[in-house]
Amino acid sequence: MSSRSSARLGRSIALHLFLTPLALIWLFPLWMMVVFSTMPDNGIFSPGIELLPHGNFMDNFNNLQRDTDFVGAIGISVSVAVTYTFLSVLLTSMAGWALARYRFFGKGVVVAIILGTITLPYAVVLIPQFIMVARDFKLANTWIALIVPPLFNSLGVLFMRQSFSMMPDDLFDAARVEGVKEWRIFLFVALPLARPMLAALAIILFLASWNNYLWPLLINSQPGSMTAPVALGTLIGLTKVSWGGIMAGAVMLTVPMLIVFVLLQRHFIAGIAAGAVK
Repeated sequence: MSSRSSARLGRSIALHLFLTPLALIWLFPLWMMVVFSTMPDNGIFSPGIELLPHGNFMDNFNNLQRDTDFVGAIGISVSVAVTYTFLSVLLTSMAGWALARYRFFGKGVVVAIILGTITLPYAVVLIPQFIMVARDFKLANTWIALIVPPLFNSLGVLFMRQSFSMMPDDLFDAARVEGVKEWRIFLFVALPLARPMLAALAIILFLASWNNYLWPLLINSQPGSMTAPVALGTLIGLTKVSWGGIMAGAVMLTVPMLIVFVLLQRHFIAGIAAGAVK
């Protein structure tokens, strides 16, 4: 083995020795969440430290389902997240395409406004948005109220603008010379080239919708229309907290997302890297 290969192997071993404890520290709370989900409510506050799962997960889940119809809430969360992700990716891609490829009066102002909206705390727009949707449009406790207000994503628009700006102009000019209409260029030329970036954006938006708590809590108060995070929140009462049910629901919400992210991490990393390089 050459000296260069030995040095590379040594650096790799040292890096893994450094990162492995950090990874274990990051994974430990998730593991304890799994352990707590298999314990009874009073077992979570036992004086000893429990590191191995018990056998009460199904009891906790049955209590959770009885109190909140959690399976139905998960179905609502999945439907809302999938619909929101598809529509938001489409709209942000169209906006990013227009800002990257077209010249029009006030384009710089539009980009500056979009950049400015990123700096605004969500609490600033939350109350006006709630008043407009619930009082003026009377859309409270509807799927439209869950999906439509958050559709415009400033970060997604800027991300797709950067992605489309990286593509060669000659490719689109050649399509225009051949008489291809603009919408076909966007759908069948630009979007396939931006597939890694679209995958990364879709993962980010799906997770944002999946974990969204505050807006669904405000706009959908009826039990039959609650998303899964809001349904979990109802287990925290004034005199009783169902910790076992909360942990069981948290496991059901977290583990599938971790599996999806691990399976799609190559697409996510490729999309982020492609969108970040000019």
